[in-house]
Amino acid sequence: MTPAGWLEQLKVGLWRDNPGLVQLLGLCPLLAVTTSAVNGFGLGIATLAVLTASNALVSATRRWIYREVRIPTYVLIIASLVTCVELLMKAWVPGLDRSLGIFIPLIVTNCAIVARAEVYASRHGVRKSLADGLGMGLGFTALLVAIGLFRELIGSATLFGRLDLLTGGEPLPGLVLADGGWLLAILPPGAFFALALAVAGKNVIDRRRQQRLRDAMPGRTGVAGTR
Repeated sequence: MTPAGWLEQLKVGLWRDNPGLVQLLGLCPLLAVTTSAVNGFGLGIATLAVLTASNALVSATRRWIYREVRIPTYVLIIASLVTCVELLMKAWVPGLDRSLGIFIPLIVTNCAIVARAEVYASRHGVRKSLADGLGMGLGFTALLVAIGLFRELIGSATLFGRLDLLTGGEPLPGLVLADGGWLLAILPPGAFFALALAVAGKNVIDRRRQQRLRDAMPGRTGVAGTR
């Protein structure tokens, strides 16, 4: 796979076919853990690792997986990888593991991971599947961090608070901008508002880009035709 192909696959996962913004998959953890950017980053990295590895394993073993049992096999592969990731997090970042709680094991049921295994990895080679997993995982992670940053900024008036969850060291408050924020932003309704704003923002940007492309087409005058 050429560097241009890898770059194109990353663009697809990060923007064009983002699992959270376009496919609207994996919304349960996306909405539940994004009360802070650190939580979003932690779950995003865990999901990225599982998604990339599961895509590669499914692609490498697809010839030996019977069609009748393909979904249970995919779930078994994903569950094994999630167990490895969870044990590593318990060993290296126990604070973050406790903060994310049940949502690390629940990566097994993330629709985005199972969907990529079924739709893409089972039909393409290992390199393309790796690129697909990396792109989709980065797109999901970027969305988690962006929503976490937004909710943390509005709800707590901080940026990257509790960085000690990632380092395991002394408490690091991050950037504190005020004494408090709008509590609703870090409550469940705030998650839905933040996701709605993200989806709406993407749609507006896409429509403006398409409009610029149409206006730039040769022979187009920008004036509506008359009958």
